Amino acid sequence: MKKFFAITILSFFGMLPSKGISQEAFQKGEWLKFRIHYGMFTASFATLEVDETMVNGTPVYHIEGIGKSTAPLSWFFKVDDNYQTFIDKKDGKPYRFIRKINEGGHTKDLEVHFNHKDNQALVYNKKYNTNKTYTTKENVHDMLSAFYYIRNEISSDGLTPGEELNLNLFIDDENMDFKLQFLGREVIKTKFGKVATLKFRPFVMAGRVFKEKESLTFWVTDDENKIPVRIEADLAVGSLDADLDAYKGLRNPFRIIMD
Repeated sequence: MKKFFAITILSFFGMLPSKGISQEAFQKGEWLKFRIHYGMFTASFATLEVDETMVNGTPVYHIEGIGKSTAPLSWFFKVDDNYQTFIDKKDGKPYRFIRKINEGGHTKDLEVHFNHKDNQALVYNKKYNTNKTYTTKENVHDMLSAFYYIRNEISSDGLTPGEELNLNLFIDDENMDFKLQFLGREVIKTKFGKVATLKFRPFVMAGRVFKEKESLTFWVTDDENKIPVRIEADLAVGSLDADLDAYKGLRNPFRIIMD
């Protein structure tokens, strides 16, 4: 379970755009809730919510992701994660990123400020009261901004099975090249009914968390929203699944296939 919420969000990332930002996939007030299962148990819930605010006089979307463990998992492994990003409403670039987590006693409390003009990230580590500046790559994103940036950029008409897509990420104190492969289209059953989806597989690091580098698969709606509806992960010990449990405030209709 450790780091699953962070890895789950990271898994949604990975596509370089072929056109300009459209900002048509989401809006203020969107709220998504996911139920995460570990074996037979509901291990935790995670939510993603979109709001609006200002950063240094610039209108931005403020997006917050929260993950919390439930009983019985929380009795012996507590998860309490909070992620926030502040992204430009025009081009989707992040200005600020917050990561405050407690995963079984493993804690982090970071605030990252991005300087896209100079390709730098200033990382304030609140846990140790330290500041450090890192060099970043062009068009860099954090763990949350990447997801929402990509949602606006996916063009399902232009995707072909086997296509691999990439994105530059900065996480904690390092740059990461993230790769994602499109597997194809699939209609899946959800609690809301049958949904047409796009299926992806990110390439993850095999070892302590995942069995293989291809141990993670996820499905997003094949509509204008591009919201994740299912995630499957084969871990080093056991397996985890996550399903969309509730939603509100979508910008576009959620398409359900009627039999």
